Amino acid sequence: MDRLTLLKTFVVVANEGSFTKAAVRLDTSNQLVSKYVAQLEKHLDARLFNRTTRKIHLTEAGRQCLQHANHILESINDMESQLGLFNTQAKGTLHVSAPVSFSTLHLAGAIGAFQHAHPHVSINLQLNDRKIDVIDEGFDVAIRAGHLASSSLVAKKITTINLALCVSPAYLKKYGRPLHPSDLKPEHYLEYSYVNYDNNQSELIAALKANAQKSPPKLTANNGEVLTNVAKQGEGYVLQPTFIVGEALKKGELVSILDEYIPQSIALYAVYPHRKLISNKLRVFIDFLCNYFEDTPFWDR
Repeated sequence: MDRLTLLKTFVVVANEGSFTKAAVRLDTSNQLVSKYVAQLEKHLDARLFNRTTRKIHLTEAGRQCLQHANHILESINDMESQLGLFNTQAKGTLHVSAPVSFSTLHLAGAIGAFQHAHPHVSINLQLNDRKIDVIDEGFDVAIRAGHLASSSLVAKKITTINLALCVSPAYLKKYGRPLHPSDLKPEHYLEYSYVNYDNNQSELIAALKANAQKSPPKLTANNGEVLTNVAKQGEGYVLQPTFIVGEALKKGELVSILDEYIPQSIALYAVYPHRKLISNKLRVFIDFLCNYFEDTPFWDR
């Protein structure tokens, strides 16, 4: 007997908690279901169910077998889906999490172009700057800047992200140009709520962290565009990615300072679970974003 058939029958019985219900689900006879389970038990030389007149319960061996069986069957389904991708069109719904400012400024345009190229893919986009749990919160992919912390996820680089410490020309005129991170005034700091202070090798990051601890920042916000607009008014200095401040720098509304102390560039990643083979709709979406933004994104050219 085909082992896959035995495994599939066993999984249905375990999920239904009944041979009779499993037979209905599989559109077969109760006797055949019992026969398949008995053959699997014989093959594994292990009792998978404790049977009573009313109920069946998985044994310890049965629980372990169920975990392995689910994994095997899921892998086979993924393989079949993956091999069939080459002749199928991308379709379905993608659940995407992405940062707020990047999405409003740049991702919206990319999504519009993607859906024009792939009209059968729908996108459910949720904007949030916090680090969401991709698996637990049911996302296919998260667009995130920084480094991958969890080994349960795969990260593919989409583009490079550069940072800039910015002030307005009016601020420089009033307070002068800082020559070293230690010259930054703590009370003028415009702090991003999710700033990562873990970069111990950066004098600038160390100074910003010390300033935030020494004196309450002039403004703390979880949105980089708000902080950037306040900085334009001459109210303080802000550290933001160039995909937010790039336009203001080009227009002269902001000026970058302490360039030699800016932390090295980071990356924008597509982060997704590796427990499943990547679906066609997700594969074409990630590839499209990589081609759309390129390694040197248009806002830095």
